Amino acid sequence: MSTHERYNAPATEAKWRAAWEQADIYRTDNDDPRPKYYVLEMFPYPSGRIHMGHVRNYTMGDVVARYRRAKGFNVLHPMGWDAFGMPAENAAMQNNTHPAKWTYANIDAMKAQLKSMGLSLDWSREFATCDVAYYHQQQRLFLAFLKEGLVKRQTRKVNWDPVDQTVLANEQVIDGKGWRSGATVEQRDMPEWCFAITDYAQDLLDAIDTLDRWPDKVRLMQRNWIGRSEGLMMRFPLTVHEPSGLSEIEVFTTRPDTIFGASFVALAPGHPLAKAVAEHNPDVAAFIAETQKMGTSAEVIEKAEKRGVFTNLRVAHPFDPDITLPVYVANFILMDYGTGAIFGCPAHDQRDLDFARKYSLPVHPVVRPKDADDTFHVGADAFTDDGVIFNSRFLDGMSIPDAKNEIATRLENTELDGRPQGTRKVNFRLRDWGISRQRYWGCPIPVIKCDACGLVPVPDDQLPVKLPEDVTFDVPGNPLDRHPTWKHVDCPSCGAPAQRETDTMDTFVDSSWYFARFTAPDAAAPIDKAVMEDWLPVDQYIGGVEHAILHLLYSRFFMRAVAKAGYGDRPEPFKGLFTQGMVTHETYGSLTREWLTPEETRPVTAAEAADLAAKYARHIEVSKRLDADPRIDKTLLHVVLDPAVETSACEAYDAYFAEAKCEPLTAGRIWFSPAHPLRAAAPEAWLMNLKAATLTPAFNYGVEKMSKSKKNVVDPDSVLSTYGADTARWFMLSDTPPERDIEWTDAGFDASHRFVQRIWRLVGEAIAAMDRPGSGDGAALRKATHASVRAIEEAIEGLGFNRAVARLYEWTNALQKAIPDTAVPGSVLRESVEAMVVCFGPMMPHLAEECWTALGKDGFVANAAWPAVDESLLVEDTITLPVQVNGKRRAEITVAKDTPKDQIEAAVLEMEDVKRFLNGPPKKLIVVPGRIVNVVA
Repeated sequence: MSTHERYNAPATEAKWRAAWEQADIYRTDNDDPRPKYYVLEMFPYPSGRIHMGHVRNYTMGDVVARYRRAKGFNVLHPMGWDAFGMPAENAAMQNNTHPAKWTYANIDAMKAQLKSMGLSLDWSREFATCDVAYYHQQQRLFLAFLKEGLVKRQTRKVNWDPVDQTVLANEQVIDGKGWRSGATVEQRDMPEWCFAITDYAQDLLDAIDTLDRWPDKVRLMQRNWIGRSEGLMMRFPLTVHEPSGLSEIEVFTTRPDTIFGASFVALAPGHPLAKAVAEHNPDVAAFIAETQKMGTSAEVIEKAEKRGVFTNLRVAHPFDPDITLPVYVANFILMDYGTGAIFGCPAHDQRDLDFARKYSLPVHPVVRPKDADDTFHVGADAFTDDGVIFNSRFLDGMSIPDAKNEIATRLENTELDGRPQGTRKVNFRLRDWGISRQRYWGCPIPVIKCDACGLVPVPDDQLPVKLPEDVTFDVPGNPLDRHPTWKHVDCPSCGAPAQRETDTMDTFVDSSWYFARFTAPDAAAPIDKAVMEDWLPVDQYIGGVEHAILHLLYSRFFMRAVAKAGYGDRPEPFKGLFTQGMVTHETYGSLTREWLTPEETRPVTAAEAADLAAKYARHIEVSKRLDADPRIDKTLLHVVLDPAVETSACEAYDAYFAEAKCEPLTAGRIWFSPAHPLRAAAPEAWLMNLKAATLTPAFNYGVEKMSKSKKNVVDPDSVLSTYGADTARWFMLSDTPPERDIEWTDAGFDASHRFVQRIWRLVGEAIAAMDRPGSGDGAALRKATHASVRAIEEAIEGLGFNRAVARLYEWTNALQKAIPDTAVPGSVLRESVEAMVVCFGPMMPHLAEECWTALGKDGFVANAAWPAVDESLLVEDTITLPVQVNGKRRAEITVAKDTPKDQIEAAVLEMEDVKRFLNGPPKKLIVVPGRIVNVVA
């Protein structure tokens, strides 16, 4: 190779990808006797295009896979497609196509893109979750779980989109409206198929402690989601007769110590007593109907104003029959947590306090700080810290734990209608997993509904239940419901006419076991027990932190269910978990954040900046007056940055105070904060929109996650076809720790491209010098080589890819110095270059293959063994000691490790940086072996 030859990445990479594919070098044999290593990235949804997040994610996994192969492991590194879901149905409606056609076309496109990245994937194991062969086996798992009691039919409160006519997950409800239709979401009680994940709540919680190779933040998120709490079930008797016959309210509380601070009891709108009261109380009925327009998520409920309606019922206080508490139906109580009822202690719970203030209910503090006296009271904020019980009769002076125990003990020994009035109980926030979805493009639930026999599982010999192909999407709702023939079937039990279940499974079911199917994708059973137990748990799983709860928790449950169904005992699916950061890029937009691509903007000139500042002079003047006015609450100021508004902001300001209103300024006014570029008149801080008929400001809104909506994406196809995959891979691994967000910059990418070219030139220069004998032993380069190999392998094993990159930069610098040094033998150069090519091979595999061939090596570098490290070359035979004079560091000295103390002292006294601080011999000279030299003048 010529040292001046430029590396042609696109052509070279295509050549090597074809060679790998022809040789089929990444196919994994389950019977290979080498130790197994399973690396997996979360498989993608086939949207049709990969994005830079995919490039980063799959590059990281590929580095691990290639490294482990080089270290002698039989590596499983498969790929598939999470292919069911609503986007395909939406595309079918919008483009008049079939979801299957849309999905498989996208898979073909994305597969080609992923292949262009040079990933070392075993494509022979590929499947899509919408493949009949896959969801056939999923239906068999469902029926096995049903047989084991792990599938239930429950009526639950759900989010219902009345336009799309489907259940929505909480995450799909945005500001109370359906994410796609924009329709106001309703709460409905509907029967659902559920997986009994709550059966494993404690086990799932306890096992988190064993996941020591998971990020702490993910483990904490799972603990919080499972939400174990120890509390007390308390029974409050109604003081008046209720026509429904219900005579008490049972409450679960984690704070029984605050019972003497109780001022009300509140019911969830779905509570049986609330529904009973609604039958004869129009106000309660209207309130319940109104709450059904809210979403069901805890977040939605938490953010909503705390509201309620009095039921005209009261309950007796458990320790004083002369005290009664009013019963409300409230919008902030969740029916699916505890019993759907609480007693409210406003002084020590913020939601209860907000509710009490709104409805003028008493606020009785019963816990005070340890350093406060009995005059303690609460204001706008509830007191929720540790403290001492007071105002609580027999509990006064106790700690919170002691008071909890005392209340529990007393109520356990107090009978109400022949049963204890209180019972200790452990509760979990975790709810059973509802898997029913009213859509077509999902795995059919293999159950038949018969009027005579009830719910009948589809027999194994009638599986799979296939989705019909002749469906239409011309009207909203589930096409399976209105299919003329598909849902009509004879009951397998009695032969009578019956109907199939038309709900399909939540797509999280599809992704909860795919990693197990990859181990034996052609097995006749859903999971080949022996093979699965050989491969699982996955040694290294890589994916986004956004899946920290649902996907990862569901997968953990699924493997426990798989074990109970007899398909293999591997309760934890993922041994090591890594959550990578996002890929970000600068965003640009108008004052109203109408997003612009970088190509649509240019920097302004000083003259243009002055013109714009003049245009907005009145608004800037008002902004300054607002800043200086102490009457303004800046948090209430309504800001609408709209350059089209010509109404005088000055007039709005004057009118605001003329009317003495303590509320936001009228919408449509402009307020510029002190940091706003127009206020600062700093042209370099903002840009102009080139497409506008007249120049209007376009601002740099900072770095955010790449997204199409914000027009800050970089197209992987363009990058890969122009610069090659290795440049993109190297950039994604460089500089930034992989768990953090990485900012895409043109400068950073150009630097990566230059490094690819530098490596190619460096190898060529080294090859030209490899025949020389050399006059020395090349010890320095050998030490640098072996130290680098060790540092890189440690970095990759710790997933510190940026550290591996940094070490490779250092290694190339060492080689750059050694190549022209004729004292370095050519054999030492060859050893170093060959080792370096193997070490950067996992990161830049195409370049590595081309260099390997140029070096005259046989076979693929992808199959080469990781370089062996000579441990003797890692031993440091010199040490560097700091030298202090009168306590201040003045110099440092490098000596052999075994240098005698008197020789170190003599050498230090001869150092110019020490002599200039001495006036004659030192008073004292102290050598701390291996650490420091102290000179006292």
